[in-house]
Amino acid sequence: MLQPRIPVNPLPTGTPIPLPQSTSDIEPAAPAPAPVVPARAAVQLTPGSALALAAGGGAVVLVVGTVLVSMLLAVAITGVSVAVIAVVLRLLVRDMQKGR
Repeated sequence: MLQPRIPVNPLPTGTPIPLPQSTSDIEPAAPAPAPVVPARAAVQLTPGSALALAAGGGAVVLVVGTVLVSMLLAVAITGVSVAVIAVVLRLLVRDMQKGR
């Protein structure tokens, strides 16, 4: 029932594939032209844009932190409720076994 079954490969994998003997039929490929990269101006941060960037980064950190903390609290609350249910069920089963 629980015996491992090894798949059988219908095609042999150890047979080598012969390479063509004549290389005169193969034409060398022309090298691809290098892509032209347009010149870009450097990004310049003004004090106002730096402040906006810092405020945006801080807002992102606060939002991600809030989401992570709420997920941690959800897991903790679920764990506590499962523990309470386990204790109650254990007491009920013990009372049922005593015949009360």
